[in-house]
Amino acid sequence: MSETESNLTDLPAPKAPTFGEAFWYWLKLGFISFGGPAGQIAIMHQDLVEKKRWISEKRFLHALNYCMVLPGPEAQQLATYIGWLMHRTWGGIIAGGLFVLPSLLILIALSWGYMRFGDLPQVAAILYGIKPAVVAIVLFAAYRIGKRILNNAMLWAIAIFAFMAISVLHLPFPAIIAVAALFGHVANHYYPKQFNFNNTHAAASKRFGAAVIDDTTPTPAHAHFSWSTLWRRLAMGLGVWLTAMAMLIFSQGWQSALTQMAWFFTKAAMLTFGGAYAVLPYVYQGAVEHYQWLTPHQMMDGLALGETTPGPLIMVVAFVGFVGGWSHAVLGADNLVLSGVLAATVVTFFTFLPSFLFIFIGAPLIESSQNNLKLTAPLNAISAAVVGVIVSLGVFFAQHIFVPEAPFKVDYLAILITLFSLVALVKWNLSIIKLVLACGLIGVINHFF
Repeated sequence: MSETESNLTDLPAPKAPTFGEAFWYWLKLGFISFGGPAGQIAIMHQDLVEKKRWISEKRFLHALNYCMVLPGPEAQQLATYIGWLMHRTWGGIIAGGLFVLPSLLILIALSWGYMRFGDLPQVAAILYGIKPAVVAIVLFAAYRIGKRILNNAMLWAIAIFAFMAISVLHLPFPAIIAVAALFGHVANHYYPKQFNFNNTHAAASKRFGAAVIDDTTPTPAHAHFSWSTLWRRLAMGLGVWLTAMAMLIFSQGWQSALTQMAWFFTKAAMLTFGGAYAVLPYVYQGAVEHYQWLTPHQMMDGLALGETTPGPLIMVVAFVGFVGGWSHAVLGADNLVLSGVLAATVVTFFTFLPSFLFIFIGAPLIESSQNNLKLTAPLNAISAAVVGVIVSLGVFFAQHIFVPEAPFKVDYLAILITLFSLVALVKWNLSIIKLVLACGLIGVINHFF
């Protein structure tokens, strides 16, 4: 150990943050959490482990490993976990809620602008430049996951199966995930080395000084596991969900757009293994093809807008909800803006409620066990299938963007923007927000010149 590291190790633990101090930090984080889950987790690590020392490296990674195997946005769940560990249930609600709230408000404003001014040439020009970049971003997501997951021929075969199943056979996304999980479970008995490998974050050896929640800090009283607490929290969570669903059913009816959005996005929240890009094909199948809450063109525009906002990418569902609520005038033709706002809020609530429950129910067991979790064979098989599903999404977007009007009329500029974006992401490591801004500028230049 170097002298500098020894001095850091000897630093006393800082004063525990008050609830108010934690509140303002989580609010700030909600506005600066750009860069997708990797960037968001990096921001939290730098702030909470290195600078503020609210939690140690080991405890931070222990919480992260649990969040990585859950469906849902792992960065938001990690914030909820740490907020809960420091300040009990309300701490988790504040941390997880403020991680999402700024993004929701920004997306509501952008969605209103899109529905109100989306037909303006200047807005169309910006979106023209951004949408080819979205193709590259989606393919880059598949590349990053595939580079980590596809370690052998069997996992490659699962990815190819998933691609063909969703793009050619048009099988539903949940069925593909179920088949992959079942295959991984069965095949693991015969080829265990093909599926069991460690994808969790390795604990770093560097120390940043004693933390408020340090390696040896006893588990707080509220974080101890008990079956009675688990069942009580599960009952409370289901009660909240049932109450919200009942209010929608009695006020709107089961077949109403709002109620169907609540039900659909509850199911979607359970399928977000592998991040938002993995569940987007399922959202597309439901929101565009089945329910027709929005058009394919609007879905691509929404993903483009979602890339420009802080918070989890899955927040694009707020755009889906806003456009669907506006288009279906869920509160009447005279209240289109309120219809959109209400639908976006409903969709966001039902999308993120399971994430809070996963933490409040499961985290006490994880915190008490203090054992690192590893991805199981079924989860590794699911991750491989996710790669194929994400590639199919990128191919679908490319078809609509590169050949926008008629067969054989190819938009070569859109192809060039996508290739430029792929190079910028893979070779230059350009941040997504900078890439989106640059491609939007290209669209404006193309429109005026």
